[in-house]
Amino acid sequence: MTERLATYAQRLFGLMLTAQQQAQFAQYAAELEAWNKTRANLTAITGIEAIEIRHFLDSISVLSGVHVPHGARLIDVGTGGGFPGVPLRIVRPDLRLTLLEATAKKIAFLQHVANTLNLPDINFLNARAEEAGHMPEHRERYDIATARAVAHMPILMEYLLPFVRIGGQCVAMKGESAEREAQEAANALRTLGGQVAQIVPIHLPDVAEPHYLVIVNKVAPTPSDYPRKPGVPARKPL
Repeated sequence: MTERLATYAQRLFGLMLTAQQQAQFAQYAAELEAWNKTRANLTAITGIEAIEIRHFLDSISVLSGVHVPHGARLIDVGTGGGFPGVPLRIVRPDLRLTLLEATAKKIAFLQHVANTLNLPDINFLNARAEEAGHMPEHRERYDIATARAVAHMPILMEYLLPFVRIGGQCVAMKGESAEREAQEAANALRTLGGQVAQIVPIHLPDVAEPHYLVIVNKVAPTPSDYPRKPGVPARKPL
């Protein structure tokens, strides 16, 4: 099964998956399906082929839209079952990855996956983004912050931008509403120190709905008042 993933990764994104990486993806898919059935609600996407395309291939598409320096610090906010963070770490072992997730059961799954796949030195952060964004060890310490299917852009920017250093980038993985959401986030971006750099279309095999990477540059410090208290960004978007 992973031969198909390797073929697509090379054809679409120029990524050559090693035999070890293919084995890691196969094991990841198996663990995801097993835990999803019995221990935690991780994903509505089931079946190996769908997982490979809609989770793994979608996740590594980030590398086609963003230059990720060697040894970059990356935080995946609201990572859920580990997307896009874990697939990115598989294909880029040099990444210094933090997985942020508020649900303890999902953190347990991610720790299990990291151990099973022999992915060392991943930082697991069981917290809400509004809280973690004020922690000194995480605030404006990352080169890249990613999020997939977490929140509407004006809300999401308040979650992501506090983590990113000036000169770093946020990557919001979006569907057909990407352009509209980016426009609606104009005030949030001005307030929080962000600026849309580009919106990159992503084409996944046998997936009809459009996918986009909304790339946001961090151009100024995020004011210390942000992010606001848990729940406030969602109730009162900037």
